[in-house]
Amino acid sequence: MRRTTKASQPLKSKIDVPWDTTGINNADSQVSIPLDQIILPPNQPRRYFDPEALKQLTESIKQHGILQPLLVRPLASGKYEVVAGERRYRSGIEARLEAAPVVVRELSDDQAFQLALIENLLREDLNPVEETEGILQLLALKLGRSVEEIPPLLYRLQRLQNKASTVTHNVMGAHGSEGDEPTHNVMGEVKNDSTNNAISDDEGDIGLSTHNVMGETKTDDSDLNQSQPLNPDLEIVKEVFLGLALMTWESFVKNRLPLLNLPEDILDALREGSLEYTKAKAIAQIPQLNERVEFLEQAVANNWSLSEIRQRISEKKATSTENTESSNYKERFTAATTKLKKSSIWSDPKKRKQIEKLLAQLETLTNVE
Repeated sequence: MRRTTKASQPLKSKIDVPWDTTGINNADSQVSIPLDQIILPPNQPRRYFDPEALKQLTESIKQHGILQPLLVRPLASGKYEVVAGERRYRSGIEARLEAAPVVVRELSDDQAFQLALIENLLREDLNPVEETEGILQLLALKLGRSVEEIPPLLYRLQRLQNKASTVTHNVMGAHGSEGDEPTHNVMGEVKNDSTNNAISDDEGDIGLSTHNVMGETKTDDSDLNQSQPLNPDLEIVKEVFLGLALMTWESFVKNRLPLLNLPEDILDALREGSLEYTKAKAIAQIPQLNERVEFLEQAVANNWSLSEIRQRISEKKATSTENTESSNYKERFTAATTKLKKSSIWSDPKKRKQIEKLLAQLETLTNVE
């Protein structure tokens, strides 16, 4: 699954990085270092590499060498750690190169990890799961929080923004009595009160003036903006997404965060690039693990379309319902006959006649088959 909408130079924006990943500005400072002196970092943001793509890169390196230098940082052990360029490093090892061109930079752990994240996020072949996880890691670094804290924070910011948007767009104004300045609440109720009330978020992050939002008495935009104090977390989030130029933060919260709630077997298929996100969400509806894994393998092997997947899942649900109902009927019949055998109703002539009628009906049903 390759995307073709990546920005060509996303790092030119507000994301502060300690090195130009294109290598253009640092071409003169590159040196050659033996590959056995270069190691990979213990926490590499990217976990999956397309074997076929690595094979093609290896063949290219065998013919032309590594054209773009790796970014490495020196370690206390005397070796160098890869910061950007792991694919080239792996392919260089596979091609049995002795040395690789590198640019050496003194970088802290946070700087190195941040740069590795950004370098990976810019790649067109990055799968949606790793891209989502990478963005969360980058936000965690920028916000000074743990990765686990980022999704709840983003959902909270989304709620605050939705609340602000509702207040701004749904307030309806009308004239008050002559000489009075009307004040409007969220639903457009008019209060003839000279006090300009403000509606603020219950957590104190956003304050919004509702005065004359839709009324005829106009309020200067700058005044309205001044009544909305900036949320520092939201500003950082906006800067990160503006810098990456991949999607808006609102789109990320709506379409990407739910992805991480998918079952692990579905996430693995997404990481490998063998399944599109829309298909993954459909297959994730199958609750039983063994049935889902089998269905997933068939869907990938036969390259089923999304409509085919939905149709087959619908048929599977219908069949499962029928089997369950059939099983329930059999269990009920067995339980009823067992209870009937032990019952004292056989001594009651009227009830015995009812049993005989029911028995005749059952015999008729079986004879029809």
